[in-house]
Amino acid sequence: MQLIAKDSDSDVAHMLDGFDYPAILVSADYKILATNELYSSAFGDIEIDKGAHCYQVSHGYQVPCDQAGESCPLAACKNSGAKERVLHVHSTPRGKEHVDVEMLPIRGSDGELKYFVEILKSVHIASAELSTQTMVGRSPAFNTLVEMINLVAVRDTSVLLMGESGTGKELAAKAIHDASPRSGRPMVTIECAGLTETLFESELFGHVKGAFTGAMFNKHGLLDSAAGGTLFLDEIGDVPMGMQVKLLRLIETGTYRAVGSTEVKRAQFRLICATHKNLSECVASGEFREDLYYRINAFPIVLPPLRERGNDIALIAKSILEKLSNKGSYRLTESAIKLLEKCRFAGNVRELRNVLERAIIFAPSNIIDVKVVERCMGDIRPQKAEPKEHWEDLKTQESRYLNELLAHCKGDKAKAAHIAGISLRSLYRKLGEVSQ
Repeated sequence: MQLIAKDSDSDVAHMLDGFDYPAILVSADYKILATNELYSSAFGDIEIDKGAHCYQVSHGYQVPCDQAGESCPLAACKNSGAKERVLHVHSTPRGKEHVDVEMLPIRGSDGELKYFVEILKSVHIASAELSTQTMVGRSPAFNTLVEMINLVAVRDTSVLLMGESGTGKELAAKAIHDASPRSGRPMVTIECAGLTETLFESELFGHVKGAFTGAMFNKHGLLDSAAGGTLFLDEIGDVPMGMQVKLLRLIETGTYRAVGSTEVKRAQFRLICATHKNLSECVASGEFREDLYYRINAFPIVLPPLRERGNDIALIAKSILEKLSNKGSYRLTESAIKLLEKCRFAGNVRELRNVLERAIIFAPSNIIDVKVVERCMGDIRPQKAEPKEHWEDLKTQESRYLNELLAHCKGDKAKAAHIAGISLRSLYRKLGEVSQ
């Protein structure tokens, strides 16, 4: 355990070793007083005796998170006097990582809040760095999505994923399954769009020989394959009305019968549904059963469109290129990335992937520049900058710029001053002004 040399804090600090996750003890003024061994193993040692602050260590900020445009669990704890929880992107020895942060308040003998225990759990269902295996992103909209998935994954609650086409609903469903206690069992996907009622019923429940013309043998349904795992119904809004009744019965009773059979079977699965439709409007128009809607909508999650994840486009694009080229041999120029960031992709991540796949074909070398990207855009056009409705004062903008720059430079003030085009002394002065 790393511990600050103050007898008054020692007894409180020793309790950190009782937690099963990395944990730190923080004072009311954000100073780190102690860490447990699990924290040191996962995130490295901290120079506690030099007065390190939690926001400096985790983000490279010079001010608390809520003053740098992020939610701050310690500030929330102070306001509520109760446990608070938030998902952050932290700087770690492995790069940027999503971390589930839980903050516990501790009161002194006078009843005042004196200490805070910060428990950190790394979240692996998404990546804040380049990845070909999971969803990637760091934007606030994406972090909210990851937080929702992380909260519900460990439960058996039915989830309804909603969002435009191409936003990654199947990836989100897989993330929920992989983070659940059912991850050792299969996740079975049924694409509901285009299936007739008879075909849907046969695919889901199976059928026995002679059940209908062409049924030459017994066939197990996908429910049998999903036993103990997850059933993912993609585009649930396209399920035929007659089949919706049978699906509702399956969810309510947990039982079903193969087509043409009298044998009642018991199903055991976790249900995840997805749709690009507005199901509440479908209910109002009579296209979707109201009782089924409320059954599948126990925990709704809305996936953000790509236009609301502007800061993620560069990371997503690089990850897509890594996956398409296998060895990561293709690279986007800065001007090409800026063009992609200005575009409104109606097909979201799927459309961005199409553009990049064409770019690999057209690129004369492994460098994909803006001219190549323009050739691949088709009818996609960059968005014009909309006039701001609210203008921040210069000091606030400077504060945000300095904190983002220092985070990029991983706290290296000399490097940050060089990039900002100011002297190191001026940087320290401005940081002093910012922290007032």
